[in-house]
Amino acid sequence: MDAATRIADLIAPTLEGMGFQLVRVKLMGTERPVLQIMFERDTGGAPHDGGITVDDCAEVSRGVSAVLDVEDPISGAYRLEVSSPGLDRPLIKPADFARFKGFAAKVELGRPLDGRKRFQGRIGGLEGNELLLRDEEKGSEARLPVAEIASAKLIVTDDLITASLAGRSAAAN
Repeated sequence: MDAATRIADLIAPTLEGMGFQLVRVKLMGTERPVLQIMFERDTGGAPHDGGITVDDCAEVSRGVSAVLDVEDPISGAYRLEVSSPGLDRPLIKPADFARFKGFAAKVELGRPLDGRKRFQGRIGGLEGNELLLRDEEKGSEARLPVAEIASAKLIVTDDLITASLAGRSAAAN
C-alpha cells in the first residue's frame, strides 16, 4: 500500500464524520513533501456540493492534522495543503463518472487505445468496466477501460457553471 492510499484510509473517517468526502490524497516531492488533500461536502450523489469555504478548509485542516499527528504516516517535515477540488475537479473513482454523467471531461489513458492516449467529450456514464465518452464534434463515442485511466478531470463549460451555481443556491437556502 502506497503512502497516499494509507493516508486516505486514515483520514477518510474523520472527513465523513465532519460531513465531507475525500476526493483525492496526493503526496508530492521528496525533500520537503507536500501532502495535498482535496475534499468536498457529502452530496448524496448530486453533481455539485454548494462550494467549500475557507472555514471548511480550516476545519478539515485541524481535523486531518490531529489524525496525522497521532498516526505519523510521513516521516519528517511536510506541508499540508487542504482544498476544494474546484470546478475542473479530478475524476478519481468510477462513481465520479456516474455522478458527472453529461458533463464534459478530459481523459488520459496510461497506454494508447487505437493509437490515442488523450480523449475529450461528454461523459456517457459507465458500462461494465468502460467509460463512455461522447465526442460531439466528431459524432463518435469512445469506450475507455476504467482500469487504464491515468487521469481525468471535468472541463469548465457553461452547463458545469450553471450546475455549480444551482448547487450553491440550494446550499444557501
